[in-house]
Amino acid sequence: MEFFIISMLNGISYGLLLFMLSSGLTLIFSMMGVLNFAHASFYMLGAFVGYSISKITGFWPALVFAPIAVGLMGAFFEKYFLRKVHKYGHVAELMITFGLSYVILELVQLVWGRIALEFKPPEILQGPAFTLINHSVSGLQFLWGAAPNDLCQATDAAIRVVCSPFPATRAFMMVIALLMLVSVWLLLTRTRIGLVIQAALTHPEAVESLGHNVPAVFMLVFGAGAGLAGLAGVIGGSTFLTEPSMAATVGSVIFVVVVVGGMGSLSGAFLASLIIGLIETFAIAFNYSLGTLAAQLGLNLSAAVQQSSVVKLTLSQVAPILPYLLLVLMLIFRPKGLLGNRDA
Repeated sequence: MEFFIISMLNGISYGLLLFMLSSGLTLIFSMMGVLNFAHASFYMLGAFVGYSISKITGFWPALVFAPIAVGLMGAFFEKYFLRKVHKYGHVAELMITFGLSYVILELVQLVWGRIALEFKPPEILQGPAFTLINHSVSGLQFLWGAAPNDLCQATDAAIRVVCSPFPATRAFMMVIALLMLVSVWLLLTRTRIGLVIQAALTHPEAVESLGHNVPAVFMLVFGAGAGLAGLAGVIGGSTFLTEPSMAATVGSVIFVVVVVGGMGSLSGAFLASLIIGLIETFAIAFNYSLGTLAAQLGLNLSAAVQQSSVVKLTLSQVAPILPYLLLVLMLIFRPKGLLGNRDA
């Protein structure tokens, strides 16, 4: 039971990290109609900038100032580069953001090097947030923080004790992602600036006639989306690994999230992130092959079939493919995505 709960929480935490990334991309697309190919690069940039700031001021100021710095970089790029090619259509926008992703990658490697950096979380986030103790006699127990060694050691050979800690960094990631979801939703639906942002997309002339600076609104949206990616980078970099390849690791997956959830739908991106996170996590956790699954179901496979490389493939080996398989199925059967209102 504790294995299922911890795997579920790991899947949700990974899904919420994907949402932190895809929320900025969804915001930019829904407000501006721009698919930003460099979005994952802002995520990587947030991790490296956060690492440098944390060396000077500590983790908590880095968590605040790194996203702001990345957001300002995004706003600068939108004003002086992206805005210049906006009139040439989506192909030009895609190409310039695609080029930006490689520029950021090369700059990161020039400044910070090509090897992984040790971006440590603060002491309060080091160690487990809680521990699940599965005792064969007393059952499942919940304990905040790390469990004492004597609780995780059986006093009798007939007694089985399993302690499953859940990292505090993942719990913190989940809390920040949920706060981000609520904050962005409230900003867009309950504030005046949110109404101006939404109106600027569909009726820019009317918004401009009311005295609002539409180009400045779009610059603010792009900068905010980049800042959200930077925030995800600080948390993801301190939780997992800060390295130049971290953008490539999640870059394509966040586009899967956006398409599966529905182009421009924040709630759809949230739902798709959780689904993809759970699918990948449980595929890795339940590391069965088709041959093992057939044997447990009582199916007798021939010797030739048992020696097939396809039958020997495990779920963990095909786990990276599953999000893209979901993307293909979604585009075939529901092009608008789970909660989208426009064709992908």
